[in-house]
Parts: sequence; C-alpha cells; structure tokens
Amino acid sequence: MQRINYPQHTDWDEILKRPTQTVTDIEEVVNSIFKEVRAEGDTVIKKYTAQFDKVSLDSLLVTDNEVEKAGNSVSDALKQAIHLAKSNIEKFHAAQKTAKIEIETMPGVQCWQEKRPIQKVGLYIPGGTAPLFSTILMLAVPAKLAGCQEIVLCTPPDKNGEINPAILYTAQLCGVTQIFKVGGIQAIAGMTFGTESIPKVYKIFGPGNQYVTVAKQLATKYGVAIDMPAGPSELLVVADDSANAAFVASDLLSQAEHGVDSQVILVSTSEKLIDAVEKEIQDQIQQLPRAEIASRSIGNSKLILVKNDEEALGLINEYGPEHYIVCVENENYYLENTMNAGSVFIGNFTPESAGDYASGTNHTLPTNGYAKQYSGVNLDSFMKSMTFQKISEKGIQGIGSAIELMAEAEGLQAHKNAVTLRLKSLK
Repeated sequence: MQRINYPQHTDWDEILKRPTQTVTDIEEVVNSIFKEVRAEGDTVIKKYTAQFDKVSLDSLLVTDNEVEKAGNSVSDALKQAIHLAKSNIEKFHAAQKTAKIEIETMPGVQCWQEKRPIQKVGLYIPGGTAPLFSTILMLAVPAKLAGCQEIVLCTPPDKNGEINPAILYTAQLCGVTQIFKVGGIQAIAGMTFGTESIPKVYKIFGPGNQYVTVAKQLATKYGVAIDMPAGPSELLVVADDSANAAFVASDLLSQAEHGVDSQVILVSTSEKLIDAVEKEIQDQIQQLPRAEIASRSIGNSKLILVKNDEEALGLINEYGPEHYIVCVENENYYLENTMNAGSVFIGNFTPESAGDYASGTNHTLPTNGYAKQYSGVNLDSFMKSMTFQKISEKGIQGIGSAIELMAEAEGLQAHKNAVTLRLKSLK
C-alpha cells in the first residue's frame, strides 16, 4: 500500500483518485454493443455471451428444472445462513415503509402523497470471480416488499452455461420472476430495450465492473432509470490507537479481494496504528485464496497519516467512500460530521462484511465518490411518490386569483383561463 504522511490539502484530489479506466475508453464499446442489441436482440446477446463468457447458449432463460436442481445442491447450512440474512434484510427494509401524507394547504385545497411500486425492475448480479448471491437478497427483498410485479434477474453463466446454485436458490427464495444467463454490457442492453427473451424494464439495479457501470448510465438515455452508478468496490477506514490493527487489516483485505480495481484506504492520526495495520496486511494476505487479486488491489490503496481528527474528516468527506468504518475514540465527532458515505460501520466489532451479508442494511451503495449525491439502495428505490390534489368550490375561490395572476405574469393565458372559467361558473 502506498503510504502518505501529512498530505497537503492541495494534493487531496490526486491522492484520492480511483483506479479506474477513463470513461471515454469504455463508452465506445458500450455504445456499440447497445446499438447491436437494440437492432438484433437475442442473437447479438448470444454472440457476446460466447465471446465474453466462453459459452454458446441455445436459450437465455433459466428453466424451473435448473432452479429446482440448484436448490437441491445448496447445503442446509448455507440455506439457513441465507434465510437469516433474508429475515434481517426484510425487517430493516419493511421498517422503511411510510404512511400516506395528507394535508389541507388552505381551506378546500387538499393535497396528499402516496407511494406506488415500480412495476418492472431488472436486477444485475455479477458472476465473474465471485458469484454475489448476497446481492439478490439486497435487491429482490425490497423489490418484493415494495410490490414490484416483474423482477427480472440477469447474471453471467459459467463456461458450462450454468449459474451458481446459490444464485438460483436465492433468486427463487426472494420471488424473482425470471432469471437469464446474461452478463455484462449485453445484459444491461437487453433489459434496456427488451429482446425476444428478456423483458424491457423500467429501472435497473445492481453493481458491476466499469463496463456495467457505464452501460447503466447509457441506459438512462433510453428512458430506463438506474439505482446509481455503482462500480468497483471501495472501503475507507478511519482508526486511531483504540482500534484493533488485526481487525482493521481484515476489513481492508475483505474489500481488496473483490477485484483488482477495488480500492481501500486507511486514514489515521496514529503512525503506530498504521505500522501495525501494514504488518497485519502482509501477514493476513498470505492466507487468502484470492491473495493475487487482493495484492493487486492493495497496490491501488493508501495508508494516510493525518495531523488531527478535523483533517481526517475533511479528507473523508472529500473522498465520499462507499463503505466507511469508524473505529476511533472520538466516535461521535466523526458520526455527526460525516456528510458523504454510502454505509457506515461503527466500532471494533462491526466488520464491513456484516453489512455485505446479514445485518439488514443494504450493500448496494454509491461508489466512485457518488456518495456525495446518491443514497444506497433502500425500499424507496423500488417505489415512486405520486402526489394528489382535490380542490373544492371554496378552495378554487380561495386560490384562484393567485393562480390567475401568476399565469398572466408568465404569459400563459390558457393556464389563467382554466381557472377563470371555473371562478365565473361559481358566481
């Protein structure tokens, strides 16, 4: 890990850069595949599945038989763990439901707000080096709670044309309506335009690599909403001498093993702690099956020594981490003043892994600094708010003249007339 001692504020932008390719390089590829999928549908999707995933498929749709077979091959212990996680995620997201909001803004003018589910949603579940069946829990559970009618899932197949059994079991458990063996850019394009097999959806959810992230952003140009630009995983830990160095190192490595383009950062006021964490990383990484991936990710990562808590906090808010662990004596100061973070983990016994799997919070979070303006996925992500109003005769008489004056001032005579006619009818 790169070690940086007491960086100047003027250097923060350079220090906090993410290890990502330039969007321009990726956009050309994404645009090309989108155009092909829009024109030729399943044929093109199968072509790119053969190219990128090294498998030729007759059908993209996962059959009921495949789902049943997958369920039988998942161990009882893993099923129990998935059920526990599902229960906690349901509890936390069900608690986010809000009641109808109703108010009379003035006599005879009744306004209210209600929420409605997004009818058709698409879930993208990365396969690749780690089959993220936990992400299905994070997306399908709130989608089901919200009342979404169609929940479509796309995930890349392996070289045998199969999907990880845990992915299929979890999808079936959570109420996913259709599962497709499609990954990458072509999956996002398929859900954007619809094909012979894949339904067009209204909103796409789920993390992915840089290509998937750019593809999701391109989907918004074609009338499809997205949860957020969620790219490679990242973690920032702020810790002082009250932190357990072994725990901190394990958290940093837990994110580093996601992929070579992941980034982890430690910010500390203690040189002693940084020394201890650095040694722990060297020791722990040797024991990891994904040591090579973690090592490359660690090469993108930073150990930053700062002068005081104020400077640490300024740097953290500038970075806007996806995952953020606070393990310091002055805990409240950081919690009260952190403005930009996807999800926050507090204290020595709150590993980031808890939020990834089973505490109940959602792990689909904004990356690449988007925590400055985006929230992580929650129940409201699968719903939209609709406003209603009903105005009585008394109400239009009370509000009408104001509307007339404002419409006339904007030069919109038809707007004014819509009120004037009603007022005249009441005389």
